[in-house]
Amino acid sequence: MNHQNVRLSPGLYFVATPIGTARDITLRALDVLASADVIAAEDTRSLRRLMEIHGVPLGDRRVIAYHDHSGAGARAGLLAALAEGKSVAYASEAGMPLIADPGYDLSRDAAEAGHAVTVAPGASAGLAALTLAGLPTDAFFFAGFLPNASGARRKRLEEVSRIPGTLIFYESPKRIAASLADMAEVLGDRPAALCREITKKFEEVRRASLSELAAQLAKAGVKGEIVVLVDRSRTKDVNPDDLEQDLRAALRDNSVKDAADIVSKLHDLPRRKVYQMALQLPKDEG
Repeated sequence: MNHQNVRLSPGLYFVATPIGTARDITLRALDVLASADVIAAEDTRSLRRLMEIHGVPLGDRRVIAYHDHSGAGARAGLLAALAEGKSVAYASEAGMPLIADPGYDLSRDAAEAGHAVTVAPGASAGLAALTLAGLPTDAFFFAGFLPNASGARRKRLEEVSRIPGTLIFYESPKRIAASLADMAEVLGDRPAALCREITKKFEEVRRASLSELAAQLAKAGVKGEIVVLVDRSRTKDVNPDDLEQDLRAALRDNSVKDAADIVSKLHDLPRRKVYQMALQLPKDEG
C-alpha cells in the first residue's frame, strides 16, 4: 500500500495525475485522494481507475464530475463543501489541473471566498516535452491549444512570434499537419520538436525544422497526445526602410509571392510578414 490516510486541513487540493504511465503519480497525490472528504475529477472513470490501480479506496465517497461543461452548479456544490469545512480534492484527466484543463474558475472562486487552496504537483505534458525537445529551456511560453480555423490560428501565431523563449503548443492529431504548415508560414522555418505519447508505450520525439515536420505530417499523420515546441525567433532587427527597398526591387521582376520568398530568405524573416508588407505597397510603386 503506497497511500496513507492523513488528516487534511479544510481547503481545495488540486491533484496532478499521470499523463501516461500510472506509476508517475506522486505519493502525496495518493495521500490526498485517500484522505479528502470530497473528490472531484474532470473524468470520473479515469480517476476511479487510477485509484483502483494504486489501491486507494473510495469508501462511501463518490467522484463528482467537474469539467468545462459542468456549469456553475457543480462548482457551487464544491464551494459549498468547502464552506462546510471539508477538504476537497480535484484532479484533471491527465497532468496538472488548470494547464489546458479545467479548474481556473474553481480555484479563483475558492480563493476569493477565503478558502485555502493548495496543490499536489506532478506530471505536466508541456514541461516533460520541454525536457525532451532539445530546445532552449532558459525561457519558454506555454501557448496551449491554437484555434481550429487557419485564419484565427495564424493570427495567434503572429501574436506569439516575437516572444523571446521556446514556444509550447498542444495539438490534436487531426489538426497537426495544418498547424505545422501555418507555424512554418508565420513563424519562419525555425528548429522545432514534435513530442508524442510522452511516458506511454509509443513515445516519440521528432526534432527537425518546422517545414520538415510539416512535410512529414502531410505525408503520414500520427495519433495520440501531441506537444509541439518551437525555438524562439533568431531574426535580427531589420531596418524597415531597407526591407521596403529590397522588396520594391524584387517586385520589379517577380510576382508578389516570389518577391516575398526572395526577401524573406534574404533577411531571414517569416514569409507571411514580408508577403503582407508587399500587398500593402502601392501598386504604382511596386
